[in-house]
Amino acid sequence: MFFSRTRKARCFLSHLRCMSNIPENTVYGGPKPQNSNQRVTLTNLRQKHKRREPITSVTAYDYPSAVHLDTAGIDVCIVGDSASMVVHGHDTTLPISLDEMLVHCRSVARGAKTPLLVGDLPFGTYESSTSQAVDTAVRVLKEGGMDAIKLEGASPSRISAAKAIVEAGIAVMGHVGLTPQAISILGGFRPQGKTIASAVKVVETALALQEAGCFGLIVECVPPLVAAAATAALQIPTIGIGAGPFCSGQVLVYHDLLGMMQHHIMPRLPQSSASSMHVLEMSLTKLFWSTRKK
Repeated sequence: MFFSRTRKARCFLSHLRCMSNIPENTVYGGPKPQNSNQRVTLTNLRQKHKRREPITSVTAYDYPSAVHLDTAGIDVCIVGDSASMVVHGHDTTLPISLDEMLVHCRSVARGAKTPLLVGDLPFGTYESSTSQAVDTAVRVLKEGGMDAIKLEGASPSRISAAKAIVEAGIAVMGHVGLTPQAISILGGFRPQGKTIASAVKVVETALALQEAGCFGLIVECVPPLVAAAATAALQIPTIGIGAGPFCSGQVLVYHDLLGMMQHHIMPRLPQSSASSMHVLEMSLTKLFWSTRKK
C-alpha cells in the first residue's frame, strides 16, 4: 500500500513537471511569435531600439488614414489630440473631449491592424487626480481599442499620473519639449530647450518620465542637440517631431505628411509629400469644371 501511494505521488509530480514545460501559447493563447500580420508590441519596439533601427510613427484620426498606415508598415500609430486642430478646425488641442477622442480611436483601431496604437489623453481628463488619470486611460483602451496611452508634460502631478497608469497595467508614452496642452503657460506654440536652463529641464523631465515607467517619449520642437542629449541619457526610445535627426524615430501628423494643412505652420517635408495637396486640389478643380460642362 505504501509503495503504491509513493508510486502515484511520483507520477503526479512528474506530470506537474511536464505541465510546467508546456509552452505558454498552448496554455492560454499567448504570447505568440511576431510576424508581419500581427500587432507591433512594446517588445518589438525595444528590440528595434536595441538594434538602433529607426522607429516610424504617424498620427491617424479615422479609418482611411489608419488603413494607409497599416499598408505602409508604420510601427506606431498615434491617435493624437491634434485631431482638435487638423480635423475639427480648432486653433489649439484643448477643446477636444474624451468622447470625441474615443470616436477617433475606434475608427483607427478598425483600420490599423499591425501598428502599435497609442491614444492621447485629452486636456482636462487626467490632471485632477491619479484616479481620474487611470479611469481615463482605462476607457481609452477598453472603449477606444488602443494598446497604450500618451500624456503630456512632466510636472509632479503628471509623473504621478504616469506612474499610476503604468501600475494599473497600461503602457504609457510620455511627451516633452513643446507640450501643446500647456500653451497657456508656454505663451503659444514656441520651441523649447533654447536656453541652458530650458534644455536641462527637457532632459530632466525625460528622465523623470522614464523613471515613472514610460516605454517611450515624444520629443517635440527642441534643438537637435537637446534631443540628442535626451536620447543619449535615456534607455527608452525617443520619437522626435521638429527635434532633428538624432532621436530613435520620427513622428509626423498625417495631414502634414500629405501637405493638406498648408494654411497652418507645418514642418519641412519632401517635395513629393508637400505636393500631395496640389494634386488633390487639381483633381477637385478638374471635377468642378467637368461637372459644369455637363
